[in-house]
Amino acid sequence: MTYLKSKVVFITGGSSGIGKATARQLLEAGARVFSFSRTRQLTDEISHENLRSFRGDVSIESEVQAGFAACLEAFGTVDILINNAGIGLPSPDLSTIDLDTFEKMMNVNMRGVFLCNREALKVMKPKGEGHIMTVISMAGQRTNATSPLYCASKFGARGLSGGLADQAIKLGIKVTDVNPGPTDSDYWGDRPVAREKFLKVDDVARIMVFVLNQPGDVLIREINFDNMKFLA
Repeated sequence: MTYLKSKVVFITGGSSGIGKATARQLLEAGARVFSFSRTRQLTDEISHENLRSFRGDVSIESEVQAGFAACLEAFGTVDILINNAGIGLPSPDLSTIDLDTFEKMMNVNMRGVFLCNREALKVMKPKGEGHIMTVISMAGQRTNATSPLYCASKFGARGLSGGLADQAIKLGIKVTDVNPGPTDSDYWGDRPVAREKFLKVDDVARIMVFVLNQPGDVLIREINFDNMKFLA
């Protein structure tokens, strides 16, 4: 029996890319999955007795609260939160970026993480256990000239997660940062990038499930990984 058996996992951005791949693998591991996504409901694509989905925006407080309420109604609790939702817009020339682009990125990548963490903690603190995982990316550790705003949002999310980890450890709640390098997903759109050198979403999901499947007293605080071809 795995640790994830029957655990309730609330995952944001669960209808595509890393989120969808992770949701599939969590279901295979016996977890109960609640997918929260702005674009579409995962249940439109996957039919499973242990899957529920909800359409909502992580940057809107009322929708996050409604999503957690729906998860509690469906499954009775939240054992694990995966902050996976995120957006990345290139910003190679900051002098040309409008305020709306800046706010959109910060609202999803930082505000959304805060709002979901807060709701999850309301459920986890009384139980004295839980796990909050945030998909940050290596862009939260190394900057680049093409996406300074994206890096800024990810550095901020990493700071938020680090501070939360310092608080949560005393409450019996695990906090983990997942930092994949470039990953072959819809994130890139039609940009001319070398996808053959990128991580695959199933590989990222496999690592996340491995971390979540550790025994209750084992904490992997941060995990960094890249495709070797990308680094060569």
